[in-house]
Amino acid sequence: MKGQTNRSVIENALQRKLRIEMTDAEIRLWRRLRARQMAGFKFRRQHPFLDYVLDFVCLEIRLIVEVDGGQHEDCAADHVRDRRLHAAGFRIMRFWNNEVLQQTDAVLEAIWTALHEEPGESEFLRTPSPPQPSP
Repeated sequence: MKGQTNRSVIENALQRKLRIEMTDAEIRLWRRLRARQMAGFKFRRQHPFLDYVLDFVCLEIRLIVEVDGGQHEDCAADHVRDRRLHAAGFRIMRFWNNEVLQQTDAVLEAIWTALHEEPGESEFLRTPSPPQPSP
């Protein structure tokens, strides 16, 4: 993936800042994805690619997992981003913060399933539902 990242992302160390300032949902998910805990697949966190920093990515099978807050609801920039990443050969999964925090096992099961799907089965593996208010 070397040479595929916008220099401004690297020069500003944006990915390093995002690793330090992870959300609670990202921290919870990272604890379960790190160290090849998911079927032996290696995930990277806050990985720079093109003009973006990917929340979590398994480069081996080109699977991206994004954890989104409410600011991403119906976000046109996310649609453009997803199309560009898909054109680069990635599959994308998106989960809301509250899904990761309240339904962690279901999120992990969906990721586990995606890890074992054949590439090309689905462009976007999960379409986010609107965020639900926290109880």
